[in-house]
Amino acid sequence: MTSRPFKAVSCATVPAMTPEVAAVFDGYPAAMRPKLEALRQLIFDTAARTEGVGLLTETLKWNEPAYLTAASRSGSTVRIGWKRSAPDSYAIYFHCGTTLIDSFRTLFPEEFRFEGNRAILFKASDRVPEGPLSTCIAMALTYHRNKK
Repeated sequence: MTSRPFKAVSCATVPAMTPEVAAVFDGYPAAMRPKLEALRQLIFDTAARTEGVGLLTETLKWNEPAYLTAASRSGSTVRIGWKRSAPDSYAIYFHCGTTLIDSFRTLFPEEFRFEGNRAILFKASDRVPEGPLSTCIAMALTYHRNKK
């Protein structure tokens, strides 16, 4: 991956964070916070552009920001996070009981680094392929609707 920074361009109104979610973002290292905020923006932008998703619920799961399609129940939870054990990396997580990561590997074998059947990993210096990642997010947010 190249070393151009990732910065999501907003096309959707992103709600203010709850104090609990904001506290988690505030706890991220200063260099990682904008990268995770850009992932958050991309999740909301993708939800706004994806038919049938509706409003997202932002909450914490495993003390990480998580995005649920609680209103439409169309999809699977998407989480984002950073771990102290891998300080130069951050990730977007998908439910490990789904076939999402297998599908992403098939569609985007060269674009991403995967962790098992649950995450797409990024280094701080990576250029995030926004188009392919938006496709992955949309697939997660419509997983239940589309698996039928």
